[in-house]
Amino acid sequence: MANNTIHPDQFYIDGLANNDSAVIHSIYKKFVPKVVSYIRNNSGDEDRAQDVVQEIMILLFNQAKAKKLQLTCPFDAYFFLLCKRKWLNEIKKSSNKGVTIDEDLPSTNEPTEQMVTETELFDEKQQLFDTMFQKLGDKCQELLKLSFTIKSMEEVAEKLNVTYGYVRKKKSLCVGQLTQWIQETNRFNSLKTN
Repeated sequence: MANNTIHPDQFYIDGLANNDSAVIHSIYKKFVPKVVSYIRNNSGDEDRAQDVVQEIMILLFNQAKAKKLQLTCPFDAYFFLLCKRKWLNEIKKSSNKGVTIDEDLPSTNEPTEQMVTETELFDEKQQLFDTMFQKLGDKCQELLKLSFTIKSMEEVAEKLNVTYGYVRKKKSLCVGQLTQWIQETNRFNSLKTN
């Protein structure tokens, strides 16, 4: 993907990352109706469609913040395909009822598929990290959360009212434990190869 050029629609991703209300409103006005219509025509309703849109918006925000998401395809195709695949996955999970899938939509191009796959992989990695992070003790969680937001370990130590040496050692132990748990999961091995 590195050799692909940035699409002019990158401003949507940048707007999400910066929590720009005008861009977010524009996304909801231009792209969400198509998603809602698709989900309603495929065994869903308005509320479930809005839930899917909200989850994808949060995912895009997180990816844009964490990774500087670089859009190499039209935002419309990327956003729609993410929502569509999220909805299809939800249908599969609750597949005890009959499902009608409307597949008369035009097929997407390669860059869009690649971007969606990367975003879905990012989401899986985030979910794995979040699950393992919740297993850590309260002190480790607090220390790591502070170190994610405060760059200076001296400030973290001051905020926790402990020594700088303690914070460095404790952070190292917490990160080590988190890394070990993540690497021991079956999901990690499948995510690592992607």
